[in-house]
Amino acid sequence: MKLKERLVSWIDGIFSPFHAFLDMAIERLQVVSLVTAQGLNVGQYLSVFADMPFEWQLVVYSLMTSMVVIGSIFMFRSIMRLYYAKKDGVKFW
Repeated sequence: MKLKERLVSWIDGIFSPFHAFLDMAIERLQVVSLVTAQGLNVGQYLSVFADMPFEWQLVVYSLMTSMVVIGSIFMFRSIMRLYYAKKDGVKFW
């Protein structure tokens, strides 16, 4: 039994720094999740456009919408390009 206890204490001595580091990381991540749970108020950054007339607000809204649509199209295109490159690289027998 003494050998088993010494072996267990030796293994615990090896892994205790890693265990302490992981415990510290878990504590830090729990604190961070509380801070990020508040969210981001986009209205603070877009309040500049609230002073514009309604027509200009529509122009800004349509520009932002078109940028999101074009960005999603570019992402879809790059994903499909990767798919076709992988498909061409693999020969189906």
